[in-house]
Amino acid sequence: MESYRTPDTAFADLPGYDYTPRYVQFEGMRMHYLDEGSGDPILLMHGEPTWSYLYRRMIPPLSSRFRVIAPDYLGFGRSDKPLEIEDYTYDLHVSSIKALVDGLDLRRITVVVQDWGGPIGLRVAAEAQDRFARLVVLNTGLFASKGWPTPGFMQWRSFAERVGREMPVGRIIQSATTTELDDATLRAYEAPWPGPESKAGVAAFPLLVPLTLDDPNAAAMLRVMDSLRAWDVPALVCWSDSDPVFPLKAGEAMARLLPGAHGEVHQISGASHMLQEDKGEEIADLILEAASR
Repeated sequence: MESYRTPDTAFADLPGYDYTPRYVQFEGMRMHYLDEGSGDPILLMHGEPTWSYLYRRMIPPLSSRFRVIAPDYLGFGRSDKPLEIEDYTYDLHVSSIKALVDGLDLRRITVVVQDWGGPIGLRVAAEAQDRFARLVVLNTGLFASKGWPTPGFMQWRSFAERVGREMPVGRIIQSATTTELDDATLRAYEAPWPGPESKAGVAAFPLLVPLTLDDPNAAAMLRVMDSLRAWDVPALVCWSDSDPVFPLKAGEAMARLLPGAHGEVHQISGASHMLQEDKGEEIADLILEAASR
């Protein structure tokens, strides 16, 4: 498939993001990831419409204990971006992350998931359980549970359908944080997408979320839920207190689903949907504490 490649100059001098870019090939496209630190791997999975920049403040503390792997999905960050909205599928994202995990031969992985990172990362983990040692789940869902979709999500989907490739990434990030972001940080979040031709991926993700159980993606996510329900792997659930899309009760449901969470939710106060931006260092400390048990 044809793809767009954001010029490397777009990523020069981004605040707090002085990391060496690394790449793998997937179906003729270049996929970007960060690889920092040493130890057992921790895989950081971003959501929509973000990229590995979201984890920039979590990487230094986590790299003191882990080998930090932070990919950008195809269509996001420094990865190549297929040109057509129809090119993006749930299976494409899952397959590309699986290929990264297999290609790097990652084992004893702690996976950290948020937003779309949940359906992607939890499916990858559920389908390759022998490679994964711990789940860390932040403000996400499998979009196939009771009470879905939430009113907050439907407002977001309606907006995304209306703006399409004109998605105002910086404005969306700011609306999903409690922190007032400065202009340089907002420009960094926007850096991967200099124009509409680069934004098919961010336009596609909201349309991939199933709204009913008849949706093909819902069937795949229900299978993931069944696998997770039967998998007693250590799990840490952290949830912000101010997310209109995934309210705290969604975190409580996630903690009940995962046997290794023992029904416990760590509430992150003063954070919204992009809680890595609001409280990244606090979340990193919780992960390090859990890993030391």
